[in-house]
Amino acid sequence: MAMVGLFWITADAVYVGAPPGTEGRAVRLTEKGVEAGGVAGGHRVWTWEELRSATVEGAPVHGAFRRRLALAVEIVLTAALGGTGEPGQMLLRLETDSGAEELAVHSAAAGAYDREEFALSQDLLARFVDGSASPRTLTAWGRVAGDTTPKSPERQALLRNWTGG
Repeated sequence: MAMVGLFWITADAVYVGAPPGTEGRAVRLTEKGVEAGGVAGGHRVWTWEELRSATVEGAPVHGAFRRRLALAVEIVLTAALGGTGEPGQMLLRLETDSGAEELAVHSAAAGAYDREEFALSQDLLARFVDGSASPRTLTAWGRVAGDTTPKSPERQALLRNWTGG
């Protein structure tokens, strides 16, 4: 499993934020649309065709220097206190003709997301909605990428490639 921007990618799935935890809450992106587990009412599905937009709100985002500082603080807190608790929460906001849905997801970033990766991830979500990109591309990469999250420059290059930029 690897994190690229706002996405947690495996050989079989793409998640917004962190993959499913013990409570089963997760938002999975598929070729057909968005699947949410662990939400009120159980399992929900929205097709790409019925979505007008998909955006992430409330994600922890900052520049490279602040990201390194936050990571250093997190490492110290983890060592001193035995952990920092639950990961940060963010919302995936889905707009449809019948209104908006907000799905809570856990952040997968250690500290915060890089500003450029966040912007490129939002662009990729928009391309999934308009049909010009597919999560299938990310899972294909996940099958050959291994279990290590790439460094920031490579993640940005992947996102640019996936958005056609």
